[in-house]
Amino acid sequence: MKKMTRIFGITIITAVGLAACGQTNTDHKNHESKEEKKTEQKEMKMNQEVTAPKEMNEEASNNLLTTSLKNVTRLNTNDSLQMAVLTSQTIWPATHKENQPGAIILVPVNEWQLGIASADLIHHPNNGPILFIEKEKVPEMTLKEIQRLNPLGTKDGTQIMVMGDVGASILEQLKEYKVKQIKETDPAIFAKDVDKEYADITGSYPNSVIIGSSEEEGRLYTTPAVNWISHMPEPLLYTEKDKVPEATIEALKMRKDKANIYVLGPEKIISKTVEKELSKYGKVTRISGETPTENSVAFAKFKDTKTKFGWGFTKPGHGLSFVSSKTPDLAVAGAPFSHMGKHAPVVLLEEGKASQPVYDFLASIQPKFKDDPTLGPYNHGFLLGSTSDISFETQGILDERLEIVQESGQGHGGH
Repeated sequence: MKKMTRIFGITIITAVGLAACGQTNTDHKNHESKEEKKTEQKEMKMNQEVTAPKEMNEEASNNLLTTSLKNVTRLNTNDSLQMAVLTSQTIWPATHKENQPGAIILVPVNEWQLGIASADLIHHPNNGPILFIEKEKVPEMTLKEIQRLNPLGTKDGTQIMVMGDVGASILEQLKEYKVKQIKETDPAIFAKDVDKEYADITGSYPNSVIIGSSEEEGRLYTTPAVNWISHMPEPLLYTEKDKVPEATIEALKMRKDKANIYVLGPEKIISKTVEKELSKYGKVTRISGETPTENSVAFAKFKDTKTKFGWGFTKPGHGLSFVSSKTPDLAVAGAPFSHMGKHAPVVLLEEGKASQPVYDFLASIQPKFKDDPTLGPYNHGFLLGSTSDISFETQGILDERLEIVQESGQGHGGH
């Protein structure tokens, strides 16, 4: 509306200055009036698009036969073991060689630092899901999924990659497979070891890295990294708020002071002191939002055009994952949705609800068609969580905001 006020003010000044211009001035004012009206209508429409619905239907979630919608596929569980299996079965049907995984990554449940960092191994050439294990055993659900997938093995024959220090009983359960293990449990050292493992597999270290917090208060800010590192070769390396661990420095040195370093999170999570220390080893860029939701949206929108790092979601035609801030483990389980298929980054929903940053983001990438909706582009969402964590009402809102609409605003009835 600021723009409108300015235009209106100019119109008045012009009218006073050109009072003697007669009909020409009248025509000019009429034109300005029409333009103001168009601008106002456009702004009103935009405001309507980026706010929450005003009227909800209380009957909508009753007697449902499905929890998946036209634009939002829900994986309906809040159990991380089950979510990992659901994701695995969605991404890897394993019906034939071309869609079987190479190596499966097994991560101890509830060790989020290991889980996020290990997602770097999801990417090719390993090409496999994260599945969860317990400290002393492989749960039956996970074991059955390993058997179903029947992993092909990587170049050196590895079929299972075990993360962390696990009991001998687990290795015994996996004895019929070729297993490789990264035993470290310290987050920073573990992340460095994963980085080295990936470099050994591919033959080189990627120049770009993500720096995320390994501390509990930084968890939700680090979580969006899990999708990018499963999508691309760049690893996640860990830091504390005010100190860079030696293991992270060692990993950065492997880039010969030419690293592209992307700090994920605001200064209250990763300080300027750390940013300054990191700058000794390469160029530092911070990607941040004040809240976990804003931070995840900022990462989804970010793109470094020079290095090609980042999703750069500023136009329609994308996949997105949605996870409640109350269930971040599900983001780790669902990371393969950014590896194949729709290649979807994760957006954190504040306590399972869509908030203004989410509405604004979805409005910015909403697909529009001129006269033929079959031409696309289309958006699609993967909602990771049960209806107790992310309600059907929230899902319905997301489904509507992802829908392709007509440019003219007439809706689907206009074609």
